[in-house]
Amino acid sequence: MEFLNDEIYIERVLGGDQQAYAQLVNKYKVMVYTVAFRILRNHEDAEEIVQDAFVKAYQALGGFEKKSKFSTWLHRIVYNASISKTRKKKYEMHSLDEQFIENYSTDEVYENLDQLDHNEQKKLVDVLMNKLDQEERAIISMFYISDHSTDEIAQITGLTQSNVKVRLHRIRGKMQTYLQQQLKNNLNKIQTGS
Repeated sequence: MEFLNDEIYIERVLGGDQQAYAQLVNKYKVMVYTVAFRILRNHEDAEEIVQDAFVKAYQALGGFEKKSKFSTWLHRIVYNASISKTRKKKYEMHSLDEQFIENYSTDEVYENLDQLDHNEQKKLVDVLMNKLDQEERAIISMFYISDHSTDEIAQITGLTQSNVKVRLHRIRGKMQTYLQQQLKNNLNKIQTGS
């Protein structure tokens, strides 16, 4: 489906056309659901947050100042609501154990990764994402999956752009460390025949 510019839909909604808002929902529902799910790791909670965010955005649309894109504004609503929900639920955080740091070169990691089939690679990425806390998952998802710039992520999260860049660097480092350990474990299993 071909979508119009967001500003056209916003003007129509503000003019009383509720169907125009349905177009915005259709345009962004998958993208914001992905952000919510990456933070919450629960389909029902993510769906609830997305529905609430669209209602909240609709109710506040008259006050939308257009300082950022509508999608960025909507992502910020979803991000904040998702983080608030995780704080309320007090999800247990899993941190990486620093003793797993190995001295593989990047080439060795990618060489081993290339030996995995597509499904194994997808499972490994899911495992890596689960090792991150909810804010890290959200930031990495916004950058790589939703294709947001560091400036847009800064607007959504309330962080500075340089802080977003630092966090992205650290998150990639964490994922690299865990990836190296996983590949080492898989190699050990192959060598021992287990």
